[in-house]
Amino acid sequence: MKPEIGKPAPDFTAPVIGGEYAEETSLSLSDLRGETVVLVFYPKDNTPGCTTQACEMRDDWSSLSSQAKVFGVSIDPIKSHVKFIDKQELPYPLISDEDKAIVEAYGVWVEKSMYGKTYMGTERSTFIIDPEGNLQTILTKVSPKKHLAQLKEALA
Repeated sequence: MKPEIGKPAPDFTAPVIGGEYAEETSLSLSDLRGETVVLVFYPKDNTPGCTTQACEMRDDWSSLSSQAKVFGVSIDPIKSHVKFIDKQELPYPLISDEDKAIVEAYGVWVEKSMYGKTYMGTERSTFIIDPEGNLQTILTKVSPKKHLAQLKEALA
C-alpha cells in the first residue's frame, strides 16, 4: 500500500553514494527536513528504460537540483550504483535498498509481468516530499521518457 499525500513520508536509513556523497554513507530521510526531497524509484541500474530516465535527469540537473534534493532509489547494491553513476556520469546520489525496506514502505514493490511470467519488482514511481517531511506528490507508473516533464511540472 502506498503512503498517502499529505501524510508523513515513511522514514528510512539506507546506504547512499554519488552526488555530494563521495564515499558510501548512511542517509536517513529525517536528516533532510527543511528541504524538498524527491525519491525516484526505478527497477534496475544500467537497463535501457532506467538509463533513459537517469540520463534525462542528468541532462537537466542544474534545473532539478535548484528545486529539490533528488535521489534515485533501487534495490541494487552500492557496487552496482557506483558503476551506473560512473558509466552515465550521473550527478545525483543513488540509495541502495537491498533489503527492500524502502520499496515496501512506499508501496512500490509490486507484482509485475513480462512475457507471461509474473515476478516481484520495483514499480517506476516518484515521490516528492515537502520540507516538513510530508508527501506532496506521487507519480506512479511513469514512462522513462515522460518522467522528467512530469517531475518538473510537479515541482513547479
